Amino acid sequence: MAAASGSIRVQRCMVSPAGRHSASLIFLHGSGDSGQGLRTWIKQVLNQDLTFQHIKIIYPTAPPRYAVIYLTAQPYTPMKGGISNVWFDRFKISNDCPEHLESINVMCKVLTDLIDDEVKSGIKKNRILVGGFSMGGCMAMHLVYRNHQDVAGVFALSSFLNKTSAVHQALQESDGVLPELFQCHGTADELVPHSWGEETNSVLKSLRVSTKFHSLPGVYHELSKAELEKLKSWILQKLPGEMEKQNE
Repeated sequence: MAAASGSIRVQRCMVSPAGRHSASLIFLHGSGDSGQGLRTWIKQVLNQDLTFQHIKIIYPTAPPRYAVIYLTAQPYTPMKGGISNVWFDRFKISNDCPEHLESINVMCKVLTDLIDDEVKSGIKKNRILVGGFSMGGCMAMHLVYRNHQDVAGVFALSSFLNKTSAVHQALQESDGVLPELFQCHGTADELVPHSWGEETNSVLKSLRVSTKFHSLPGVYHELSKAELEKLKSWILQKLPGEMEKQNE
């Protein structure tokens, strides 16, 4: 199945709930990966699929970078002209440079199609979570805090926002209740330093976002079993099943 916004199509890998579908989770991969690749990675770390009784998981795949801006050739800058499956372009992998907002905004529109499709299928927006690993987590924060502040929450694993992120301005202008942010970050991460994740969390907390931040000692730029177990517990807290809701 694919979603379209203009000429851009996003492939989706789905994991259906074991029981009645009453909530949805959109999990965005990191740069150069795919939805199926992320699902396989998680399965290897957990020794089983990430599954829930009532939550459908959607793993979209970012279109190749050349397809993002009106089908003109737009290579991913950090790869020095290479083509890669990425959610947006970056001038460089740094928290101290401008954001490539044009490409971010295009993908926000594309990913909104996924949220809209879940709503059309009968899932309320406050029963939808969005998150991701690395670049996917950054994309999720832009999508939620700039466009969909009525979802259940957002998670960002080994992720960061630039110091001058457009997300900050959107939050400054918001006066409603904001979705909670769940973050995990390895202390040994050499690609996205732990301090970048900490700073992102601190700034969003100062802008009225309720946050949870978990440091992962000795973990590099990778997924860990302890992290995914923490994430799974948080997901069930934000999107309880029918039995859990009745017991609240």
